[in-house]
Amino acid sequence: MTEKQQQQIFENWIDQHKALLFKVVRAYAFTAMDQDDLFQEITIQVWNSIPGFREESSVTTWLYRISLNTAIKWVKKERKHYQAEAIDDVQHVLQERKVQVDERLVWLYEEIYQLDEIDRSITLLLLDNFSYKEMAGILGITESNVGVKINRIKKYLISKSKKYDHHGI
Repeated sequence: MTEKQQQQIFENWIDQHKALLFKVVRAYAFTAMDQDDLFQEITIQVWNSIPGFREESSVTTWLYRISLNTAIKWVKKERKHYQAEAIDDVQHVLQERKVQVDERLVWLYEEIYQLDEIDRSITLLLLDNFSYKEMAGILGITESNVGVKINRIKKYLISKSKKYDHHGI
């Protein structure tokens, strides 16, 4: 593969799947600076992975695998450098955006952030309608384990949503 071919594939993947990448970034990093760092790390890993892509899975599945693995490693590395900020400490970052923010979405990402890395990954994959089999393949766990985790995540989110003040929504 020539570098030009790799560049074309990279640009195409990033253009078509940037929403997927941003979703992972937002679930694993809250400050703008951390989101930029993680996005850059993920795109570097995507670039490096292109020659190894053998089309045994879809591009979306491949990119999820790379993004989630990179995000999990990044979180572990960042924890060594500093104590993670509490969500309350970074809430202003989420609210200072010029676009109208759906408070329910902010709440959902806050709750997803509270999950451990694997449960966060499962939640993102579930939101994108991946099958249990696809999730198991991406995460390297069994389908039955995926099912158990999804059941626990749903129960957790339902119990948290009952405590959430929806402001009449």
